[in-house]
Amino acid sequence: MTALSVVGIRGHRRVELFRAAAVAAGLGEPAFVDWRDVCAGDFALAPGSTVRLESPGEDAEVDRLLRGAPAPAAHGEIVGLAAWYRGFLAAARRVAERVTGRLLNPVDDLAVLFDKRRCHARLRAHGVPVPDGFAADGYAQVRDAGWGRVFVKPAHGSSASGVVALAMHRGRVSAYTSAALDGGRLFNELRVHHYTGEREVAAIIDRLGADGLHVERWFPKADHAGRVFDLRVVVIAGRAAHVVARTSRTPLTNLHLGNARGDLAAIRAAVGRERWAAAMATCERAAACFPDSLHVGVDLMLAPGFEEVAVAEVNAFGDLLPGLLVDGRDTYAAEVAALLRTPAATRGAEVAAL
Repeated sequence: MTALSVVGIRGHRRVELFRAAAVAAGLGEPAFVDWRDVCAGDFALAPGSTVRLESPGEDAEVDRLLRGAPAPAAHGEIVGLAAWYRGFLAAARRVAERVTGRLLNPVDDLAVLFDKRRCHARLRAHGVPVPDGFAADGYAQVRDAGWGRVFVKPAHGSSASGVVALAMHRGRVSAYTSAALDGGRLFNELRVHHYTGEREVAAIIDRLGADGLHVERWFPKADHAGRVFDLRVVVIAGRAAHVVARTSRTPLTNLHLGNARGDLAAIRAAVGRERWAAAMATCERAAACFPDSLHVGVDLMLAPGFEEVAVAEVNAFGDLLPGLLVDGRDTYAAEVAALLRTPAATRGAEVAAL
């Protein structure tokens, strides 16, 4: 196999975990390229190398450069998501233009994965179950749609930033979100707030709407041991590999919001062998919509009774599951092993057209 290169944030654990996996597999140290240098256009890639793009998140300066902003946003501020999306794709294309080997995160895939509206449209077109949804740019559209319970999501958001789980009934609202207004600015916090005032909820959603919204009908999630849950399933080279059950006492299950990993063995037993196999097959079908991406993280929801499932998200960088081993390998080691045995996939024309 040719040399490996990784584009990421220097010292970030994602980069370090991938580096460790490559070294352990005998592939040597991957060459490193910093997203800051990509943004400046001042970088080089080893000829013929296999290139992995890692998440550019969690670095204020990279965030500023991608958004094209004159100054970094305040810590946790939700701002300029559409500008970030455009800047990220432009930076990823700079890398792609210089790749002479294989790029493990094709830019065309990233363009869809980081736009929830386009992602759900692609999944639906290929028969993957997703909640009904529509695009919006403010609270009035969400309210006037007449759907009593919805999830309102920034079109280009990630990690539940700005996601609002909203119930509306006869003029009353109940909203769960990690977003909080402060002096007209919107911030993402590491805890879930519960709002019941329509004016405040409308202000949050209107603020998010400036960068585009994806609104989806609320899919009821199954519960286990008194907590609702969904599954993060990392699909590697087309196969469902690593799975985490994310459990919560609120509608938002992301683990960084104070939620907990569930007892996966107990949940699998409750779901049953056949339904579990069908659920994993759904995740693999979702990943098959992005055949040139080595891996994706699929967020799968199971309804009470486990008969119905729906894909909530497909994540380009959804493989950070520290400490989770399958056959002695974490996600990064499994991805490196897949690289050693799997040739690059060829995208089908019908997928590329979407």
